[in-house]
Amino acid sequence: MNHNHETYETLDGLENMRSELTGYCYRMMGSIFEAEDAVQDTMIRAWKHQEQMRQQASLRAWMYRIATNVCLDRLRSAKRRALPMDLSEPAAVVTEPRESLPQHSWIWPAPGHVDDPGNILISRETIRLSFIALLQLLPPRQRAVLILQEVFRWSAAETAGALEMTVAAVNSAMQRARAAMAKAQLRSGALQVDDDEVDEGLITRYVEAFEQYNIDALLALFQENGSLSMPPFTMWVQGGADLAAFYQITRSHCVGSRLLPVRVNGNRPAVAQYVPSGEDGLLVPWAIHVLELSGGKIAHVHHFIDAELFICFGLPEHR
Repeated sequence: MNHNHETYETLDGLENMRSELTGYCYRMMGSIFEAEDAVQDTMIRAWKHQEQMRQQASLRAWMYRIATNVCLDRLRSAKRRALPMDLSEPAAVVTEPRESLPQHSWIWPAPGHVDDPGNILISRETIRLSFIALLQLLPPRQRAVLILQEVFRWSAAETAGALEMTVAAVNSAMQRARAAMAKAQLRSGALQVDDDEVDEGLITRYVEAFEQYNIDALLALFQENGSLSMPPFTMWVQGGADLAAFYQITRSHCVGSRLLPVRVNGNRPAVAQYVPSGEDGLLVPWAIHVLELSGGKIAHVHHFIDAELFICFGLPEHR
């Protein structure tokens, strides 16, 4: 009876950590799909070694060690994930997007409810897409060190214990990670600075303009040099004339869309786009638009085109 009670308490402890581990693995992997798989794998490994679990001084450190090892295994042969604007110049000629890269090439958004440890005040910037893109420049072990120390505020000793490294090795990895982050020149880094408060009126105007497919109204919401991208397509466009051309080219696909407001990556504003399927007026999942706002205008819209995201976000299958 006592043993069963301890087992349930242990299981509860593991489940209570699922959300923060997802936040950790998402920063490590750059993909919510991979993060959720990694956390599930972590839970399975922990459950299989529950006898070891009872001998740990810190359940949290032990779980992060397992999660880190899972992520390192998965990242061993993985290429760096990125955002389109960090891979190429904006399109010189705007055409219907055709060239794409596989899902594992891209950074993907996470649902707004992916949380961090509740007892730590964590900067929301560390879950922004631009910060995730920056993290992907680091070798995986340096990435783990930086996330645990800079994001989750672990000490060098705690980090060393969780990652089975010496304190000297942790400090060295941290120094190299900071230097690499400081000299990185990612174009998406310009999206790191934005309005403190979400302009709900701007989101409403975006939804109205898009659902009416009023191109002039949409363009009026963007900064002069505003841009948009659409993973898995490599092409991205920048500037009023090219945005106008893009919206015109994609008109036939987008007219009749409905948008559902959602939150992503630490309560950032976004909308889920459903497009007409041609079957009895049914609207089906198409893309999650993540809006980067600055100075009361739209600086960039990421259109993440992947119906699987709607499942991750717990969104309806159709509208």
